[in-house]
Amino acid sequence: MPRWMPRAKERLRDAAIELSLEHGYENVTVSEITDRAGLTRRTFSRYFTDKRDVLFAGSEQLAEAVGATVRTVDADLAPWEATVAALRDVGDQLVQLVPTASGRRVVIQTSADLQERERTKYALIATELTRALRERGAPEHAAEVLAEVGVTAFRAAFNRWLDAPAGKPFSALFDDVTVELAASLSRAP
Repeated sequence: MPRWMPRAKERLRDAAIELSLEHGYENVTVSEITDRAGLTRRTFSRYFTDKRDVLFAGSEQLAEAVGATVRTVDADLAPWEATVAALRDVGDQLVQLVPTASGRRVVIQTSADLQERERTKYALIATELTRALRERGAPEHAAEVLAEVGVTAFRAAFNRWLDAPAGKPFSALFDDVTVELAASLSRAP
């Protein structure tokens, strides 16, 4: 058996999602994942610490990407405009990298543990976004609010994209969400 297995990480991810959809996340073991992927447990351990990591591998890079993008967008943009520009850009990149996102969402919805991990992922994005907005000069409390609202809009757009992956691009769906948000706020009492 060769030391390097082509696409091992992706095969493990795909196997974990398939098995979780078939049997329920809680009923799937790492051994079953590695068997389905045609790989060893040792290979699994090279990429992941446990079966939750299979579903969240790379998510730490999402927060870093959002923060880095906010720091590099046009310096003349207001904090909300910078937030929107960064999240739109990162979202467009993200959807190119997540071929199994729809199945992953279904699996996460079936497990309270995974839902908590998903909330933690988005909280890390909001924290990094807040930090980047502060570095751009936004007041602390305003940066926190904008980051939380931006992440919520991002999640809504991503869910819309998952519901219609062959339809509009992520950026158009994100723009729809932010326009709806602005319209709702302008009608507020």
